[in-house]
Parts: sequence; structure tokens; C-alpha cells
Amino acid sequence: MESILTINNLTKKFGYLTAVKDLSFTINKGNVYGILGPNGSGKSTTLGIVLNVVNKTEGNFHWFDGNVSTHDALKKVGAIIERPNFYPYMTAQQNLKLVCRIKGVDQSKIDEKLEVVGLLDRKDHKFRTYSLGMKQRLAIASALLNDPEILILDEPTNGLDPQGIHQIRQIIKDIAQNGTTILLASHLLDEVEKVCSHVVVLRKGEKLYSGRVDEMISSHGFFELKAEKHDELISLLERHNSFGTIKVEDHIITAFLNEPMDAQTFNTLMFDKGIVLSHLVKRKESLEEQFLQLTDNN
Repeated sequence: MESILTINNLTKKFGYLTAVKDLSFTINKGNVYGILGPNGSGKSTTLGIVLNVVNKTEGNFHWFDGNVSTHDALKKVGAIIERPNFYPYMTAQQNLKLVCRIKGVDQSKIDEKLEVVGLLDRKDHKFRTYSLGMKQRLAIASALLNDPEILILDEPTNGLDPQGIHQIRQIIKDIAQNGTTILLASHLLDEVEKVCSHVVVLRKGEKLYSGRVDEMISSHGFFELKAEKHDELISLLERHNSFGTIKVEDHIITAFLNEPMDAQTFNTLMFDKGIVLSHLVKRKESLEEQFLQLTDNN
């Protein structure tokens, strides 16, 4: 697969604070990557480093095949890492014309990009009349003017109302479908689950998980159980290799599977051991449960 960005053992220290610690991952062409983590986990710092606005302490990164300088590579990158900064008294079209001049891009692209973000009919309206969601969509149009190979977004839906969030997420999906690679930082599990194909989970600057979103949530799931022989059932589960974490809450036992097993097989197994189950439900873990397990264990 064609690599867009490769990060190797990246570390950033601010005095005594280590914001990013020994971070490595690769972004391949044509996917939507999410850097997921709570505030202060190192997401924005990582983006700042690869965009040359924050100096790294250790490690390295390279864009594309590594044979172009970061300065030249960034000409093929579109990024929004701060709140949109346009002139309030100018129209959307006038603001984008200015961006075209700065980037050395043909102004013929403006209408096309406004169409992508659903603002073509508002191109002659002044920026100050725009809602927060519209301002964010204009920023995305601005970042797309140079037809970037990768679009980088830092918390793209922060502060937006539900309608604004839905619009931005749909735009991200549409851009990705047209072949642009996307890297977005988010603290919202819901966002990553709905928008991203791949995820890098960060906590206090360290990588906890890197891989496909569907693989992260394709664990073997868990059983919710009840039985008269409550303690005997727990003891049996704890000794059985097929099970990992066992939790008990309100007399319901939750047993996480280490390997595939269907409910019928499990029920037969328990019956053979003399345990009759009064409650048996098999469930799949959500990304949220996976994330909580990851962050709890570290």
C-alpha cells in the first residue's frame, strides 16, 4: 500500500512534561484515520509536529516516500488545526480568492470546493453572517483548494450543534469516497466509529492501539449470565481458558471471551458441569467498551 505519512518513535517534551512518547504508526493512501484520545493525550501535538508547527524532541517522520522535504510535501496536504481564521467583512468567495493567492492555486477551484461543503449558494454572503458549522465547512473548502492528497482535521466537530456535526461528518465521508486520505484527531468515540476506517488510540502521549476500527471492535464478545449456583459458575469461568475478564454487577456475571464460542455451545458446556443458567445473552463489545478496557488497563 502507498504510504502517505510514516511516524517513527516520535517524542515531544515540554520541559518535564512528555506530550508524545515513542509514537509510531503509518498512514496509507485512501483511508480515514482517527487519532483518538481524551484531551491532553497528545493528539494536537502529534499533528503539529508533522505539519512543522511544533518541533519534535526525538524520533522522526516522513511524508510520502521520504524523498521529498517536509516543506514540499506540505504543498500536497490540506490542514485545519485551529479555528477558521477568515476576514469577517469579506464574503466566502473573497476569502477563498485570498487563500488561492497565498497558496498559488487557480481561483477556478473555488466554486467546486464550495459545492463539496454545501456552501455554493452562500458564496456571496459575508463570513460574519455564517454559523459556526458554516465557518467550519468554509475552512474545509479552503483546505481542499490545492486538491490535497491528505486532509488533516483537529477536532472538526468541536462546539457544533447536532445538525452541524452531522453535516461535517457527511462531508468527511464524501471527501474520503473521492479518494482523499483523511487524518482527524478526536476525543469522541462516536465520531471515530462512524467516520474512520482506522484508529490510533493515545493516552498520555502513548499509543495503546493502532489498527482497523472494525478489528478493534471485532473481539469475541461476552456473555451475560445468571445461575442459582452463582459462586460455582464464577469459579468455573475463572478456570476456563476461553474466558478473560469476569465482572459481577447486580448478580449478573459478565464473562469476556478470549476465543469464539456461541451461546448454544456454552449452554451445553455449563449443563454438562451441572450448572443450569437462568439468564444467557451473548453480546458484542462496542468501540466504547474496547476503549475503556484499553485505557483501564494502562
